[in-house]
Order: sequence, then structure tokens, then C-alpha cells
Amino acid sequence: MKKILVTGGAGFIGNHLCRRLVKEGNYVICLDNFFTGLKRHIEDLLDSPNFKLVEHDIVEPISLDCEQIYNLACPASPPHYQFDSIKTMKTSVIGILNMLELAKKNGATILQASTSEVYGNPLEHPQNEKYWGNVNPIGVRSCYDEGKRAAETLMMDYHRQYGTDIRIVRIFNTYGPNMDPKDGRVVSNCIIQALNGDDITVYGDGSQTRSFCYVDDLVEGLILMMNNHHGFIGPVNMGNPSERTVLNLAEMVLSLTGSASRIVFKPLPSDDPVKRKPDISLAKKELGWEPNVDINTGLKKTIEYFMQFKNKS
Repeated sequence: MKKILVTGGAGFIGNHLCRRLVKEGNYVICLDNFFTGLKRHIEDLLDSPNFKLVEHDIVEPISLDCEQIYNLACPASPPHYQFDSIKTMKTSVIGILNMLELAKKNGATILQASTSEVYGNPLEHPQNEKYWGNVNPIGVRSCYDEGKRAAETLMMDYHRQYGTDIRIVRIFNTYGPNMDPKDGRVVSNCIIQALNGDDITVYGDGSQTRSFCYVDDLVEGLILMMNNHHGFIGPVNMGNPSERTVLNLAEMVLSLTGSASRIVFKPLPSDDPVKRKPDISLAKKELGWEPNVDINTGLKKTIEYFMQFKNKS
């Protein structure tokens, strides 16, 4: 049994990770300030003797005993991280400093949930880990993009200066049950609009591409990365290399839901990436990881989850 801290543990990815770690027999401390995380996501774990919920904001220091830290604490959808952009930057920078200090104190391994957004609007396609990115440092998305880039810098500096055992994972678009129906992400937007019979909003002409990874596949990758013992610290891309247009995703959702909704087009948001596709050859080589859940299967499971929100949003 390992004692594992998951920050942002009541968030979308965090709750799936907590559940998997508890199931494997670990003692899990879920830390969340519930800015975007939801208590109902982890209610089924509250009675477990191997699970503890701590309400806390990682911008403030905390002292806990742990052997591993998964740092997932940060709003991840544009409406959420732009709502309080300064808070987002503080969470990414001050928050990771506090978690790195905690890791140093405990001699713990720390994994940073970074993002494909460190590549910005990429000039290379697909994106591999050697690409430095094309990020606007003063745009509306920069609080998240640059915050995550700064967090990677701090992770590497603690590793070089103090020998902290680190892992950096760059997460690409992930979807699945327990997504927030109002988080403004393309998958949740399309599904909720289709189920309610509303117009499905596609920004731009829909030709921009994304690569959608089912959450169970991502959680498997995070655990493999944390527990690899051959000195591989990353950064490593994790996502599904099967690229598709946003318009194609909307059409798939229409087909799977049987909805009569229309697709309508609106202007592309500022700094929205035109292309996004991970090169996961490094993850395959170092971790033997690649996603297994196909988009049809994943979308069906996600639509089934979202049925409870039909006509409630």
C-alpha cells in the first residue's frame, strides 16, 4: 500500500484516478478546493478506509505524509481558467512550488499534469516533446498555457537542483463520464446540445482538429508514468493520436444520440489552436502505453453519463 496524494482529486480526471488507485489497494488523499471539482464525483469513495478527502487550495502550503503526488489541481477548460486568470496562474506556479516543497520534504515522487496547450497554436504537426511551442504570452489563454509551461520549468529546476523525483505528462484532449456538463469543452458541449435538441455550436468552419483520449486510457498512462523505475521523467505526451475535425466530432455525436439538432457555426475564439495531435511514440517506447478505447465506444459511454443532465442545463 502506497500513501498517495492526488491534488484536484475531485476534478474530472482526478476522480477517476483516485478511484483506480483506491481499487489497487493504495491509501489515497484527495485534495481539492472545489473551484471546479465536485464532491459528488468522489462520494462513493468517502466511506472507504483507504480514502481521505482534504478541502484545501494548493496556493497555500500544506504538510502531509505521502510517497507519491499527482498534481492535477488547475482549472482545465477555457471558461473555467479564464474566469479568474490570476488565480489560474497562481495555482499553476505557486501551487506547484508548494507541491514540490512537499515532495522534497517527504522524498516523494511528484507527477505534474501538464497539457498540450504548452505547444500553443503549433507550427509543427503532430506535436512531439522536442517541440518548444508557439504560445501567445499575453493572450486570453496565456494564464493557463504559460502557467503550465512555468510549472514544467519549476519541476525541472527542482529535479536538477534538489534531485526531486519528478514526472511530467502533457495531457491532450480527454473525455469521458464525470465531465462537467457546463465546462465549455467541445465534447461536453456537443453532447449536451444534442441531447437537449439545441443547435450544436461549432466554432470557425469546424476544420480545426483535435485528438480525443478516453479518460480510462489516460489514467492508465498516468499510473504507468508515475511507477516507471528506469529514470524516465518526461515530458511525455499522452493522448489519442487519432485526429479528427471538430465538425466530424459534432456529426458523430448527432449520429450516436439520434438528435435532430442543427450544426451552427460561430467565430473561432482567440488563440484557439487550429491543429492538435500528439506524437505518442515516446510513451510507447518508454512506457508501452497507447490508448485502447475507440472514439465510438468512448462517446457512447460519455453520452450515457450525460443523459442525466438532459434538459437540465
